[in-house]
Amino acid sequence: MTKWYDESGINGDVVISSRVRIARNLENIKFPQAMTLEESELVNNKVIRAIERADEHANYDYFKIKGLSPLDRHVFVEEHLISPNLIKDFNRSSFFLKKDGKATIMVNEEDHLRIQTLMMGLKLDECWSLCSQIDDSLEETLDFAFDEKFGYLTSCPTNTGTGLRASAMIHLPSLVYTGYANNIFRAVSQIGLTVRGLYGEGTSALGNIFQISNQTTLGETEEEIIQKLKNVVIQIIDKEREMRNNLAVSRKYEVEDKLYRSLGILKYGRIMSSEEAMNLLSDVKMGIEMGIIKDVDAKDITNLMILIQPASLQKYFDREMDLQERQIKRAELVREKL
Repeated sequence: MTKWYDESGINGDVVISSRVRIARNLENIKFPQAMTLEESELVNNKVIRAIERADEHANYDYFKIKGLSPLDRHVFVEEHLISPNLIKDFNRSSFFLKKDGKATIMVNEEDHLRIQTLMMGLKLDECWSLCSQIDDSLEETLDFAFDEKFGYLTSCPTNTGTGLRASAMIHLPSLVYTGYANNIFRAVSQIGLTVRGLYGEGTSALGNIFQISNQTTLGETEEEIIQKLKNVVIQIIDKEREMRNNLAVSRKYEVEDKLYRSLGILKYGRIMSSEEAMNLLSDVKMGIEMGIIKDVDAKDITNLMILIQPASLQKYFDREMDLQERQIKRAELVREKL
Protein backbone atom coordinates (compact mmCIF):
# COMPACT_ATOMS: atom_id res chain seq x y z
CA MET A 1 0.00 0.00 0.00
CA THR A 2 1.21 3.50 -0.82
CA LYS A 3 2.12 5.65 2.18
CA TRP A 4 0.69 9.17 2.17
CA TYR A 5 4.00 10.51 3.53
CA ASP A 6 6.04 9.11 0.62
CA GLU A 7 4.96 12.00 -1.60
CA SER A 8 6.23 15.58 -1.76
CA GLY A 9 3.93 18.34 -0.58
CA ILE A 10 3.19 21.98 -1.42
CA ASN A 11 4.88 24.26 1.15
CA GLY A 12 6.38 21.08 2.56
CA ASP A 13 9.21 22.96 4.27
CA VAL A 14 6.65 23.99 6.92
CA VAL A 15 3.43 22.04 6.35
CA ILE A 16 3.91 18.30 6.81
CA SER A 17 0.32 17.33 6.03
CA SER A 18 -3.26 18.49 5.61
CA ARG A 19 -6.23 16.60 6.97
CA VAL A 20 -10.00 16.94 6.70
CA ARG A 21 -12.35 14.82 8.80
CA ILE A 22 -16.14 14.82 8.91
CA ALA A 23 -18.36 13.15 11.51
CA ARG A 24 -21.60 11.44 10.51
CA ASN A 25 -24.18 9.32 12.33
CA LEU A 26 -26.88 7.05 10.98
CA GLU A 27 -30.49 7.98 11.54
CA ASN A 28 -32.44 6.14 14.28
CA ILE A 29 -29.40 4.33 15.71
CA LYS A 30 -27.92 5.22 19.10
CA PHE A 31 -24.58 7.01 19.23
CA PRO A 32 -21.62 4.60 19.68
CA GLN A 33 -21.32 5.29 23.42
CA ALA A 34 -24.83 3.92 23.98
CA MET A 35 -24.90 1.18 21.33
CA THR A 36 -25.09 -2.54 21.95
CA LEU A 37 -22.59 -4.85 20.26
CA GLU A 38 -25.36 -5.94 17.86
CA GLU A 39 -26.12 -2.34 16.91
CA SER A 40 -22.44 -1.69 16.23
CA GLU A 41 -22.39 -4.67 13.86
CA LEU A 42 -25.48 -3.27 12.15
CA VAL A 43 -23.62 -0.01 11.52
CA ASN A 44 -20.58 -1.93 10.21
CA ASN A 45 -22.73 -3.91 7.79
CA LYS A 46 -24.60 -0.83 6.56
CA VAL A 47 -21.33 0.92 5.75
CA ILE A 48 -19.95 -2.16 3.97
CA ARG A 49 -23.07 -2.32 1.79
CA ALA A 50 -22.87 1.41 1.06
CA ILE A 51 -19.27 1.12 -0.12
CA GLU A 52 -20.12 -1.93 -2.22
CA ARG A 53 -23.09 -0.15 -3.78
CA ALA A 54 -20.89 2.84 -4.63
CA ASP A 55 -18.59 0.39 -6.42
CA GLU A 56 -15.69 1.56 -4.25
CA HIS A 57 -14.95 -1.70 -2.46
CA ALA A 58 -11.98 -2.55 -4.68
CA ASN A 59 -10.34 0.77 -3.79
CA TYR A 60 -10.32 0.09 -0.03
CA ASP A 61 -8.87 -2.41 2.40
CA TYR A 62 -11.16 -3.30 5.32
CA PHE A 63 -9.88 -3.87 8.86
CA LYS A 64 -11.69 -4.81 12.04
CA ILE A 65 -9.82 -3.47 15.03
CA LYS A 66 -10.23 -6.72 16.96
CA GLY A 67 -8.65 -8.56 14.03
CA LEU A 68 -5.44 -6.54 14.28
CA SER A 69 -2.61 -7.19 16.72
CA PRO A 70 -2.10 -4.50 19.39
CA LEU A 71 1.13 -3.56 17.59
CA ASP A 72 -0.57 -3.10 14.21
CA ARG A 73 -3.32 -1.00 15.78
CA HIS A 74 -0.76 1.44 17.13
CA VAL A 75 1.17 1.52 13.84
CA PHE A 76 -1.97 2.78 12.08
CA VAL A 77 -2.32 5.47 14.76
CA GLU A 78 1.33 6.51 14.47
CA GLU A 79 0.93 6.83 10.71
CA HIS A 80 -2.08 9.14 11.37
CA LEU A 81 -4.34 6.83 9.37
CA ILE A 82 -6.76 6.24 12.26
CA SER A 83 -7.45 8.09 15.51
CA PRO A 84 -6.27 6.93 18.96
CA ASN A 85 -9.96 6.77 19.97
CA LEU A 86 -10.78 4.16 17.32
CA ILE A 87 -8.68 1.46 18.98
CA LYS A 88 -10.07 1.98 22.49
CA ASP A 89 -13.16 -0.21 21.98
CA PHE A 90 -11.76 -2.83 19.64
CA ASN A 91 -14.85 -5.08 19.77
CA ARG A 92 -17.00 -2.51 17.93
CA SER A 93 -14.68 -0.56 15.66
CA SER A 94 -13.43 -1.02 12.12
CA PHE A 95 -12.12 1.07 9.25
CA PHE A 96 -11.78 1.19 5.49
CA LEU A 97 -8.43 2.44 4.22
CA LYS A 98 -8.10 3.69 0.65
CA LYS A 99 -5.29 1.86 -1.12
CA ASP A 100 -3.41 5.10 -1.82
CA GLY A 101 -3.50 5.90 1.91
CA LYS A 102 -5.24 9.24 1.40
CA ALA A 103 -8.65 8.38 2.88
CA THR A 104 -9.93 6.44 5.86
CA ILE A 105 -13.53 5.70 6.79
CA MET A 106 -13.58 4.96 10.54
CA VAL A 107 -16.63 3.10 11.84
CA ASN A 108 -17.91 3.27 15.43
CA GLU A 109 -15.41 5.73 16.81
CA GLU A 110 -17.00 8.65 18.73
CA ASP A 111 -19.54 8.79 15.90
CA HIS A 112 -20.81 6.06 13.59
CA LEU A 113 -18.61 7.40 10.79
CA ARG A 114 -15.48 9.50 10.68
CA ILE A 115 -14.40 10.14 7.09
CA GLN A 116 -10.81 11.36 6.97
CA THR A 117 -8.62 12.48 4.08
CA LEU A 118 -4.89 13.07 4.49
CA MET A 119 -2.30 14.47 2.09
CA MET A 120 1.25 15.79 2.21
CA GLY A 121 1.82 19.54 2.33
CA LEU A 122 -0.78 22.29 2.22
CA LYS A 123 -3.65 20.61 0.35
CA LEU A 124 -6.70 21.51 2.41
CA ASP A 125 -8.84 22.17 -0.68
CA GLU A 126 -7.91 18.82 -2.20
CA CYS A 127 -8.56 17.03 1.09
CA TRP A 128 -12.00 18.61 1.37
CA SER A 129 -12.85 17.79 -2.25
CA LEU A 130 -12.04 14.09 -1.74
CA CYS A 131 -13.79 13.98 1.65
CA SER A 132 -16.92 15.57 0.22
CA GLN A 133 -16.90 13.13 -2.69
CA ILE A 134 -16.77 10.14 -0.30
CA ASP A 135 -19.47 11.68 1.88
CA ASP A 136 -21.79 12.21 -1.11
CA SER A 137 -21.17 8.67 -2.33
CA LEU A 138 -22.08 7.13 1.05
CA GLU A 139 -25.09 9.40 1.50
CA GLU A 140 -26.69 7.90 -1.62
CA THR A 141 -27.23 4.74 0.43
CA LEU A 142 -27.02 5.79 4.10
CA ASP A 143 -29.49 8.05 5.91
CA PHE A 144 -27.44 10.42 8.06
CA ALA A 145 -28.84 12.05 11.20
CA PHE A 146 -29.54 15.64 10.13
CA ASP A 147 -31.54 18.55 11.54
CA GLU A 148 -32.62 21.53 9.43
CA LYS A 149 -31.63 23.95 12.20
CA PHE A 150 -28.49 22.33 13.64
CA GLY A 151 -27.10 20.43 10.65
CA TYR A 152 -25.45 17.02 11.03
CA LEU A 153 -26.01 15.59 14.52
CA THR A 154 -22.97 14.27 16.37
CA SER A 155 -22.28 12.66 19.73
CA CYS A 156 -20.23 15.69 20.83
CA PRO A 157 -22.08 19.02 20.48
CA THR A 158 -18.89 20.79 19.35
CA ASN A 159 -18.99 18.78 16.11
CA THR A 160 -22.65 19.47 15.32
CA GLY A 161 -23.29 21.47 12.16
CA THR A 162 -20.94 20.62 9.33
CA GLY A 163 -19.27 17.92 11.43
CA LEU A 164 -16.02 19.08 9.84
CA ARG A 165 -12.57 19.31 11.41
CA ALA A 166 -9.79 20.52 9.15
CA SER A 167 -6.19 20.63 10.30
CA ALA A 168 -2.68 21.27 9.11
CA MET A 169 0.31 19.55 10.72
CA ILE A 170 3.08 22.14 10.74
CA HIS A 171 6.74 22.14 11.71
CA LEU A 172 7.73 25.36 13.49
CA PRO A 173 11.28 24.98 14.86
CA SER A 174 12.34 28.60 14.27
CA LEU A 175 9.24 30.05 15.93
CA VAL A 176 9.70 27.74 18.91
CA TYR A 177 13.46 28.43 19.10
CA THR A 178 12.90 32.18 19.25
CA GLY A 179 9.95 31.94 21.66
CA TYR A 180 7.61 33.52 19.11
CA ALA A 181 5.38 30.45 18.74
CA ASN A 182 3.34 31.19 21.88
CA ASN A 183 2.34 34.59 20.46
CA ILE A 184 1.15 32.87 17.29
CA PHE A 185 -0.84 30.28 19.23
CA ARG A 186 -2.55 32.91 21.39
CA ALA A 187 -3.56 34.88 18.28
CA VAL A 188 -4.84 31.71 16.59
CA SER A 189 -7.03 30.80 19.58
CA GLN A 190 -8.73 34.20 19.44
CA ILE A 191 -10.13 33.59 15.95
CA GLY A 192 -11.75 30.21 16.54
CA LEU A 193 -8.81 27.92 15.81
CA THR A 194 -6.96 25.62 18.19
CA VAL A 195 -3.44 24.20 18.45
CA ARG A 196 -2.87 20.57 19.42
CA GLY A 197 0.00 18.09 19.59
CA LEU A 198 1.31 15.50 17.16
CA TYR A 199 -1.65 13.09 17.44
CA GLY A 200 -4.39 15.64 18.08
CA GLU A 201 -6.33 16.48 21.22
CA GLY A 202 -4.57 15.72 24.51
CA THR A 203 -1.18 14.94 22.94
CA SER A 204 2.15 16.76 23.15
CA ALA A 205 3.94 18.64 20.38
CA LEU A 206 6.96 16.41 19.78
CA GLY A 207 9.66 17.64 17.42
CA ASN A 208 8.17 21.16 17.18
CA ILE A 209 5.23 19.71 15.25
CA PHE A 210 1.76 21.10 15.91
CA GLN A 211 -1.73 20.59 14.53
CA ILE A 212 -3.78 23.71 13.87
CA SER A 213 -7.50 23.10 13.35
CA ASN A 214 -10.91 24.74 13.50
CA GLN A 215 -12.84 24.75 16.79
CA THR A 216 -16.31 25.56 15.54
CA THR A 217 -18.37 23.51 13.09
CA LEU A 218 -21.71 25.32 13.44
CA GLY A 219 -22.60 28.58 11.71
CA GLU A 220 -20.01 28.37 8.92
CA THR A 221 -20.00 26.44 5.66
CA GLU A 222 -17.37 23.80 4.99
CA GLU A 223 -15.72 26.05 2.40
CA GLU A 224 -15.56 28.96 4.88
CA ILE A 225 -13.93 26.75 7.52
CA ILE A 226 -11.34 25.47 5.04
CA GLN A 227 -10.53 28.92 3.69
CA LYS A 228 -10.17 30.46 7.16
CA LEU A 229 -7.74 27.76 8.25
CA LYS A 230 -5.82 27.97 4.98
CA ASN A 231 -5.40 31.76 5.31
CA VAL A 232 -4.02 31.42 8.84
CA VAL A 233 -1.66 28.59 7.91
CA ILE A 234 -0.25 30.64 5.02
CA GLN A 235 0.47 33.50 7.45
CA ILE A 236 2.23 31.08 9.81
CA ILE A 237 4.28 29.67 6.93
CA ASP A 238 5.45 33.20 6.08
CA LYS A 239 6.33 33.92 9.72
CA GLU A 240 8.32 30.67 10.13
CA ARG A 241 10.28 31.37 6.94
CA GLU A 242 10.90 34.97 8.00
CA MET A 243 12.23 33.79 11.36
CA ARG A 244 14.54 31.27 9.67
CA ASN A 245 16.00 34.03 7.51
CA ASN A 246 16.50 36.24 10.55
CA LEU A 247 18.26 33.47 12.46
CA ALA A 248 20.54 32.74 9.51
CA VAL A 249 21.83 36.30 9.76
CA SER A 250 21.58 37.33 13.42
CA ARG A 251 22.51 34.01 15.10
CA LYS A 252 24.28 32.18 12.29
CA TYR A 253 26.98 30.30 14.22
CA GLU A 254 24.78 29.56 17.22
CA VAL A 255 22.12 28.01 14.99
CA GLU A 256 24.59 26.12 12.80
CA ASP A 257 26.29 24.69 15.88
CA LYS A 258 22.97 23.48 17.28
CA LEU A 259 21.86 21.87 14.01
CA TYR A 260 25.16 20.13 13.25
CA ARG A 261 25.40 18.83 16.83
CA SER A 262 21.95 17.30 16.42
CA LEU A 263 22.98 15.69 13.13
CA GLY A 264 26.10 14.31 14.80
CA ILE A 265 24.13 12.70 17.62
CA LEU A 266 21.72 11.13 15.14
CA LYS A 267 24.58 9.73 13.05
CA TYR A 268 26.59 8.34 15.94
CA GLY A 269 24.25 7.93 18.93
CA ARG A 270 23.73 4.45 20.38
CA ILE A 271 20.71 4.92 22.71
CA MET A 272 17.81 7.25 21.91
CA SER A 273 14.34 7.88 23.29
CA SER A 274 11.53 8.77 20.87
CA GLU A 275 11.28 12.29 22.35
CA GLU A 276 15.01 12.94 21.94
CA ALA A 277 14.99 11.54 18.41
CA MET A 278 12.02 13.71 17.42
CA ASN A 279 13.72 16.86 18.69
CA LEU A 280 17.01 16.01 16.95
CA LEU A 281 15.23 15.19 13.69
CA SER A 282 13.36 18.48 13.96
CA ASP A 283 16.71 20.30 14.15
CA VAL A 284 18.04 18.46 11.10
CA LYS A 285 14.87 19.17 9.11
CA MET A 286 15.24 22.83 10.06
CA GLY A 287 18.87 22.74 8.88
CA ILE A 288 17.85 21.22 5.54
CA GLU A 289 15.13 23.82 4.96
CA MET A 290 17.57 26.64 5.83
CA GLY A 291 20.13 25.27 3.35
CA ILE A 292 22.66 24.58 6.11
CA ILE A 293 22.55 20.76 5.97
CA LYS A 294 22.85 19.63 2.36
CA ASP A 295 23.56 15.90 2.36
CA VAL A 296 20.23 14.71 3.82
CA ASP A 297 16.78 14.62 2.14
CA ALA A 298 13.97 16.35 4.05
CA LYS A 299 11.51 13.63 2.99
CA ASP A 300 13.71 11.00 4.63
CA ILE A 301 13.54 12.97 7.87
CA THR A 302 9.73 13.10 7.72
CA ASN A 303 9.62 9.33 7.15
CA LEU A 304 11.98 8.78 10.08
CA MET A 305 9.72 10.81 12.36
CA ILE A 306 7.08 8.11 11.85
CA LEU A 307 9.40 5.08 11.73
CA ILE A 308 10.98 5.85 15.12
CA GLN A 309 7.66 5.81 16.99
CA PRO A 310 7.38 2.82 19.38
CA ALA A 311 4.97 0.60 17.43
CA SER A 312 6.35 1.48 13.99
CA LEU A 313 9.87 0.78 15.20
CA GLN A 314 8.90 -2.69 16.43
CA LYS A 315 7.02 -3.34 13.18
CA TYR A 316 10.12 -2.34 11.19
CA PHE A 317 12.31 -4.84 13.07
CA ASP A 318 9.44 -7.37 13.13
CA ARG A 319 9.48 -8.10 16.85
CA GLU A 320 8.24 -6.75 20.17
CA MET A 321 10.82 -4.99 22.33
CA ASP A 322 11.11 -3.60 25.83
CA LEU A 323 11.93 0.08 26.40
CA GLN A 324 15.72 -0.32 26.49
CA GLU A 325 15.87 -2.41 23.33
CA ARG A 326 13.63 0.09 21.54
CA GLN A 327 16.00 2.91 22.45
CA ILE A 328 18.98 0.94 21.12
CA LYS A 329 17.23 -0.16 17.92
CA ARG A 330 15.88 3.36 17.35
CA ALA A 331 19.40 4.75 17.34
CA GLU A 332 20.46 1.90 15.02
CA LEU A 333 17.61 2.65 12.60
CA VAL A 334 18.43 6.35 12.49
CA ARG A 335 22.13 5.63 11.83
CA GLU A 336 21.16 3.21 9.06
CA LYS A 337 18.84 5.72 7.35
CA LEU A 338 21.28 8.63 7.61
